[in-house]
Amino acid sequence: MSRALSLRRSLLHLHHHRTNPLSPTTPPPPKPIQNPFAPLYPTRKFCTSPTPIPSTNSEVRKYIGYTALVIFCGAATYYSFPFPGNAKHKKAQLFRYAPLPEDLHTVSNWSGTHEVQTRNFYQPENIEQLEKLVKENNEKKARIRPVGSGLSPNGIGLARSGMVNLALMDKNFASIREQQIGGIVQVGAHGTGARLPPIDEQVVSMKLVTPAKGTIEISKEKDPELFYLARVGLGGLGVVAEVTLQCVERQELVEHTFISNMKDIKKNHKKLLSENKHVKYLHIPYTDAVVVVTCNPVSKWKGPPKYKPKYTTNEALQHVRDLYKESLETYRIAAAKSSDDNEPDINEISFTELRDKLLALDPLSRDHVVKINRAEAEFWAKSEGYRVGWSDEILGFDCGGQQWVSENCFPAGTLAKPSLKDLEFIEKLKQLIEKEEIPAPSPIEQRWTARSQSSMSPASSSAEDDIFSWVGIIMYLPTTDARQRKEITEEFFHYRHLTQAELWDKYSAYEHWAKIEVPKDKDVLAALQERLRRRFPVDAYNKARKELDPNRILSNNMLEKLFPLSETN
Repeated sequence: MSRALSLRRSLLHLHHHRTNPLSPTTPPPPKPIQNPFAPLYPTRKFCTSPTPIPSTNSEVRKYIGYTALVIFCGAATYYSFPFPGNAKHKKAQLFRYAPLPEDLHTVSNWSGTHEVQTRNFYQPENIEQLEKLVKENNEKKARIRPVGSGLSPNGIGLARSGMVNLALMDKNFASIREQQIGGIVQVGAHGTGARLPPIDEQVVSMKLVTPAKGTIEISKEKDPELFYLARVGLGGLGVVAEVTLQCVERQELVEHTFISNMKDIKKNHKKLLSENKHVKYLHIPYTDAVVVVTCNPVSKWKGPPKYKPKYTTNEALQHVRDLYKESLETYRIAAAKSSDDNEPDINEISFTELRDKLLALDPLSRDHVVKINRAEAEFWAKSEGYRVGWSDEILGFDCGGQQWVSENCFPAGTLAKPSLKDLEFIEKLKQLIEKEEIPAPSPIEQRWTARSQSSMSPASSSAEDDIFSWVGIIMYLPTTDARQRKEITEEFFHYRHLTQAELWDKYSAYEHWAKIEVPKDKDVLAALQERLRRRFPVDAYNKARKELDPNRILSNNMLEKLFPLSETN
């Protein structure tokens, strides 16, 4: 599915195209909207005979009473009418369709979990326009938060007061092609491979457009302290206008997918980490199945492996399709689905789409989720095999539909001597899920990286040989129903809270910057701020913010909450 930043009118959901790079996006003329105050139904007389003239005050009161009674009954019937359970609209609300201001836009992340409304969304086309924009907004003390493609699950780049996006200046990189360089570097994004560091470690120099000092160029030779701080700067130290990356030639890779279990994984873990350029595990809750995915350059001497899969794609999917049909009958909505012309043929949709459809039937039922997870384990067992292609094709992956996700990074020893804390973490997590009967869908994704020298990276370390494990938990949002999405959100944060309480401190785990959520409770927020101080150079970061962006025009609510500035910073 497309994961590009969604920029649309709040009311009409119309996409806009930038017409002036230094002005907020201008919407096209809105479509006409029916008068929201017009009657819902045409006026209708109760009879066609001439209306008798009342002869007494009592008759006047009687007819007024009859009229009021009819109006009251009609209104009561309309507002209390029992809508069908699958109705996706809400009951009538007065003034619901009152038009919004023409220049107001809604900007959301791809998951639809975070959104803001803004009148100011800028897209400069070159460095000169960006410099002018930053300078003018700094003089006005008007915020323009740097935002990339909006892929961050926590919406770290969003700001109601205004945003600047460099899509028209950007050349894409990474397996998720909608990502922008500035975004993936600034949040410390990563791939997988115990010999490969996070993406910020590939940056050898940067050009930042700052509010206070204009455009500055930094590298490990030129202002190294700021350079290592700003590589994962969370967009708060300057707008990343240019980066120089160290790269390799595009490679043809062979991907090997196979099913395993924790017992065998423990035996082969060190070998899997050290012998594969890329490796990740997909753990399936309520099963012992571990899906292992490795990627390596195609051998110049042997060439790609010759392998004939045991099962076709249809055969691998059949069990999942059968479960979907069975579940439709269980939830007694098969008839409605079969009569829906918009319902796609289940024989023509992918596994992740099928999983979303299954979860949408009853996303918070533990028993239902367990059935889906077991069906997924069988799907992967029948999908074992190899795939060959260029790196930008192979390393991409379908991670499903809209979702809540929390991903933690923690030390896992060295490549020569893995601590096995990474596998212990997973075992404890799965035990917690089963004990608390959490309706946890698959997968729990586990990846690895080498260390980063960027001081704000969750994988930062001074020891060159250190490796880190990244573990992500997930709950999908497979429905557009607001009530159901709210319930899933509440359950996810309960799941995340249990994980935090049981595991984070024990394993020195810290959340990915694109997935950390700001607590609403003041005490919980204070505890998070203190925890971040124990891991990251918060004082140095805030000092740099005050020097480079004294008016905090590049900040937003998330940065202000996580890194509050004091007079002494």
